[in-house]
Amino acid sequence: MQAIILAAGMGKRLKELTQDNTKCMVKVNGVTMIDRMLHQIERKDLERIVIVVGYEGQKLIDYIATLGIKTPIIYIENPIYDKTNNIYSLALAKDWLSKGDTLLFESDLIFEDAVLDELLNDPRDTLALVDKYESWMDGTCLKLDDKDRIIEFVPGKHLDFSDRDQYFKTVNIYKFSKEFSSKYYVPFLEAYQKALGENEYYEQVLRVITMLDQPVIRAKRLTGQKWYEIDDVQDLDIAESIFAQDKDKMVSLMENRFGGYWRYPKLLDFCYLVNPYFPPQTMKDEIKANFDQLITEYPSGMRVNSLLASKNFGVPLENIIVGNGAAELIKSLMELIGGKTGFIRPTFEEYPNRYSPDDSIFYQAGGENFSYTADDLIGFFGGTDINNLVVINPDNPSGNYISKSDVLRLVDWCNDQDIRIIVDESFVDFADEEDNSLIHKEILLKYPKLYVMKSISKSYGVPGLRLGVLASGDEETIGRMKKDVAIWNINSFAEFYMQIYEKYKSSYEKGLVLFRNERARFSKELGKIPGIRIIPSQANYLTIELTGSLTAYEVTRQLLCDYNIIVKDLTGKIGPRYIRVAVRDEVDNNKFLSALRNVL
Repeated sequence: MQAIILAAGMGKRLKELTQDNTKCMVKVNGVTMIDRMLHQIERKDLERIVIVVGYEGQKLIDYIATLGIKTPIIYIENPIYDKTNNIYSLALAKDWLSKGDTLLFESDLIFEDAVLDELLNDPRDTLALVDKYESWMDGTCLKLDDKDRIIEFVPGKHLDFSDRDQYFKTVNIYKFSKEFSSKYYVPFLEAYQKALGENEYYEQVLRVITMLDQPVIRAKRLTGQKWYEIDDVQDLDIAESIFAQDKDKMVSLMENRFGGYWRYPKLLDFCYLVNPYFPPQTMKDEIKANFDQLITEYPSGMRVNSLLASKNFGVPLENIIVGNGAAELIKSLMELIGGKTGFIRPTFEEYPNRYSPDDSIFYQAGGENFSYTADDLIGFFGGTDINNLVVINPDNPSGNYISKSDVLRLVDWCNDQDIRIIVDESFVDFADEEDNSLIHKEILLKYPKLYVMKSISKSYGVPGLRLGVLASGDEETIGRMKKDVAIWNINSFAEFYMQIYEKYKSSYEKGLVLFRNERARFSKELGKIPGIRIIPSQANYLTIELTGSLTAYEVTRQLLCDYNIIVKDLTGKIGPRYIRVAVRDEVDNNKFLSALRNVL
């Protein structure tokens, strides 16, 4: 068996990284893609490696000569690499295709050894390596039947995304038998190139071959093995975290992304916190149906979007502001208030991070559950000279919850002490107590120094829309904040979501019931695992104390590196024995349960 590698392209999307180097010489974690690929191929004891070069071809040849590859290498030059696509490069190697069984690679790939093993260990002699389509993938896709026959080749520009669940992405690694190449691929390649020219793709030839009555090529499905195609700097950035040789580095790179985990193949995000049971599919379909208009039209300004929030939450327009996520409103509010501010720890650090440490006073929650009551806060802060108090309810990461009646008692106390109180109720809808929100007209007007923050992202399961609201009877501060943030601070999709939310309100309430039931089940099943203790929570996450020998970091690393699950390591927030896990739906939660049992 031999290998053919197509490495003639210019890699323009990698910009300055390929200004003087061919694409496959770009480094991933300090090792070039071609170095990694050639050594992986070398370990398979193949007869030869044929490489089609073009852009910066001599530089690539000279570089490969330094790598110590023992397998014989034959180079073929594509002199018109800048005027042709990969069909021409492969056509230049067609004589070699007919000389033996072949592994065909594109050179901009990085993959673990198991990917190559899957292809070589399969007894079928002619295969296209494929993986289930995910949103980060780009390029040619396939549709398969239950016997791995390719029933359709779909070029990337012709993808029907409403049919995405049926798609498999080509990995751009193939196994061709000598007979397949000689009898089918090379003759079809020559005919196709003669008819349509040299500016085409070799996958087009496979597409024609699959139309034959007798299928001569099948698909080989990957089952979780890691690979990535590197076309631009973002691909490179992601690949460096996926394929970091040092597991500590991998964890660090992943944790410091602060989201965007949908770009990672099959990663389960138990770190970031959203509602797994809302929005319903019908609501998402309605947003999709209006996509063309929403993406091409300006959103309304602050006044109109505040009006929508006013309608949804039943408070006057002057008493509510919409933010590009709660984070925008937190920043604006914390910059406007002054004086000494009381905070609780452990907590969501965005508030103290936006405030002067010299003007911050902290109450440290104690006990094994990091719990506290309204009376605890009154007792502690009553002995201080604070101007503001920030309370997250339920708190993050403990999930500690203060009932509505007790929160109002705390608000009363602050009112008597002339203390401004900020209550963040981003997770309050997940609590078992009903009608627990403070966003009510009567409450806000009664307590003009009460400010209620709510992250729509967390409660309503739409973090990609970046929505949050702040409600208060203090019209002056709300007005100042409306002037502080940009007039177009949210996009048209977020505005449309607020416009249509009301008719899906019953779905939201039903989703909360489903969530509470699943949280109870998940917590109960977690409690059966030896070596951990579950801290009771009224939010959409659970904090877990590790009582065995493993630290939070060790568990976090194993879950990420071995099971593709990311959780929140609370070492820096609480201590080295705590992790926080989101509550997702039953299917995902069961995957987490299985992984955690194996780790512990």
